[in-house]
Amino acid sequence: MVVMGVAGCGKTAVGEALAKALGADFIEGDRLHPPENVARMARGEPLTDALREGWLDAIGERFASSVAEGRKAVAACSALKRTYRDRLSRFCPEVVFLYLKIDRETAWRRVANRKGHFMPASLVDSQFSTLEEPAADERAVTADGTRSVGDILKEIAG
Repeated sequence: MVVMGVAGCGKTAVGEALAKALGADFIEGDRLHPPENVARMARGEPLTDALREGWLDAIGERFASSVAEGRKAVAACSALKRTYRDRLSRFCPEVVFLYLKIDRETAWRRVANRKGHFMPASLVDSQFSTLEEPAADERAVTADGTRSVGDILKEIAG
């Protein structure tokens, strides 16, 4: 499963809890960004599609490696566009996306209050302008990202 959504929706918290509950490997997408991408975002510059390609491939390769070794995997990755999700799916066709839907104000507040993260709140609007919510024909489940981690896990388990 790939936990996806805009910055501040809870991808890491939900992804870590889900991986623990499933006994799965957890792949933190933010840690796989090349230094150039991190520096760009830290300066308040959004990433382009081209800059995201290598990052998406790194996540996909880690995901595929876990699955190939017989382990479950959960990744935290924004996967904002369908083309990004399609790219990740090429590495593992059975991947399911968990979209944590959240409103702009909550996302901005959460990102502004994060400590020690490279992404500034000024990029929240670019995340929403890039976002293409999963379509009905995608392997995706939507959950309310404003709920607690425990409630989200219960919601998707039911």
